[in-house]
Amino acid sequence: MDKLFHSVQEKGPVCVGLDTSVDYIPEQIRNQYDSLEEQLFQFNRSIVDSTKDLVGAFKVQIAYYEAQGLSGLRAYKRTLEYIRKLKIPIIADVKRGDIAKTAEMYAKAHFSGDFEADIITVNMYMGLDTLEPYESYLNEGKGIFVLLKTSNPGSGDIQNLKTQSNEMVYEKMIDLLEKKGANFIGSSGFSAIGAVVGCTHVEDGITIRNKMKNTFFLIPGYGAQGGTAADVSQYLINKNGGIINSSRGILLAYKNKKWEGLTFEEASREATLEMKVQIMNELQK
Repeated sequence: MDKLFHSVQEKGPVCVGLDTSVDYIPEQIRNQYDSLEEQLFQFNRSIVDSTKDLVGAFKVQIAYYEAQGLSGLRAYKRTLEYIRKLKIPIIADVKRGDIAKTAEMYAKAHFSGDFEADIITVNMYMGLDTLEPYESYLNEGKGIFVLLKTSNPGSGDIQNLKTQSNEMVYEKMIDLLEKKGANFIGSSGFSAIGAVVGCTHVEDGITIRNKMKNTFFLIPGYGAQGGTAADVSQYLINKNGGIINSSRGILLAYKNKKWEGLTFEEASREATLEMKVQIMNELQK
């Protein structure tokens, strides 16, 4: 998380999500490369190259690659390797949630070997022991983002239920994460245990931020899901402490009439730059 903090400090809080669906790949890539693996990787590489100086991190959502079988997973592996060589923080959005030996294997799979990333997403709604297999990696410089208050419309079905102590479920999660996270505070002042806090539920997000001053946020929901620069600016601390993800809005920018006539690389860069400028302008207010 310290690596991510310093990257945001240097280049800003924008994260490009490489949630690369096959139907996002433009015709010129399809025509140039025959194999699905090559098409996925070359599209990702082009997006990374066109935005790498503007972003604090890249987030790669594994489901889009798993859905394509071995070809997809090879493209996923190559994408991670390519970003790692650029020394830009990689968030692997894998949302693993299990316990004991199974969780230990998830940690090994995504913190080492072919699929190594800097930070992964974890679902803790099975309980606090879900996090235990990841702790040894946290001491070695890795990080996790734990699902806390997600951006989807149905998040309140469970996360906003009242407990016997009259807390909402997500508020109880805050207590657990704050206690656990205090054991992993880095030089940046933020814990290696971060939280996923969507920007589509702003009141909840502000409540969470006020209670979690040492927790780095992964903030989904910007753009296509309705989150705005004004919303996400309230989640940051001194222009840091959070990384704001946009996927479709950047990957599909070349289909936006606003950037008609540009190559897909140019359009993705313009979309990323626009997002960054809007957020930074809000943070100056």
